[in-house]
Amino acid sequence: MADLSARPRRSVLYMPGSNARAMEKAREIAADALILDLEDAVAPDAKEEARAQVVAAVKAGGYGKREIAIRVNGLDTPWGMDDIKAAVAAKPDAILVPKINSADDVRRAEAAMSDAGAPATLQLWCMIETPLAILNIQSIAAEARGLASRMTLWVMGTNDIAKELRAAHTPDRVPMLASLGLSVIAARAYGIAILDGVYNDIKNEAGFAAICEQGRDMGFDGKTLIHPSQVAPCNAIFSPDVETVAFARRTIEAFAAPENKGKGVLKVDGRMVEILHAEIAKRTVAIADAIAELEAAS
Repeated sequence: MADLSARPRRSVLYMPGSNARAMEKAREIAADALILDLEDAVAPDAKEEARAQVVAAVKAGGYGKREIAIRVNGLDTPWGMDDIKAAVAAKPDAILVPKINSADDVRRAEAAMSDAGAPATLQLWCMIETPLAILNIQSIAAEARGLASRMTLWVMGTNDIAKELRAAHTPDRVPMLASLGLSVIAARAYGIAILDGVYNDIKNEAGFAAICEQGRDMGFDGKTLIHPSQVAPCNAIFSPDVETVAFARRTIEAFAAPENKGKGVLKVDGRMVEILHAEIAKRTVAIADAIAELEAAS
């Protein structure tokens, strides 16, 4: 699997697969990625119709450089395996599988994708949304080390985590910080991108901004969203600011200067920076450049 770590995933918007008009409008929304949903957003009696609509939308294209994922139903549901077969045929960028509870679930999902004829480039995204998943988080993450692994990204299912924990969904999310933090640690340890869960109160702009800032500060790559109005503020919060990017470029230039060859510590703009800061700077610049490219193409 190619290195996708510098791909912008600031805003990842769920779109209900049962709503063909919404999927059409999504082509004009400035989200970094879209998840066309066959699971929670679709009633049982509409599953097959939604599957057909999602497949048609993905095949039709027109989403530009946005990453497109299809969220299928769970592996053990009546629709899961047929969803995976149809999703593979549609050729999205990724298939998002819910209720991943163990390393065995990762292997089952990858096997189902391969059996359906998925190319090696088709990513597996996994929902982390249960207490069992959190208890098994390192062994789930370790599956990404396999040479043929498709698993590149996790999505936190914060509504389900709160439900399963019987915890209050408080504004500061203290009851689920342990679950979120352990997931970020495991994702970083094994090179997996990770997205924060959704924010339900669409009209609470201040609350949404605060949660985005919390997720960014915890280390999430971006956030999953449920409404187009959340895209712009989410993009702004998860983007490196102009000053940070400029300082990152100066840091890279300083360490690349011939007179600084072999030095582990330098002074840049009066601040002491180490080699590790240069590595952070390289990622910051890569993300900033990728955001600029994505936005120019939108």
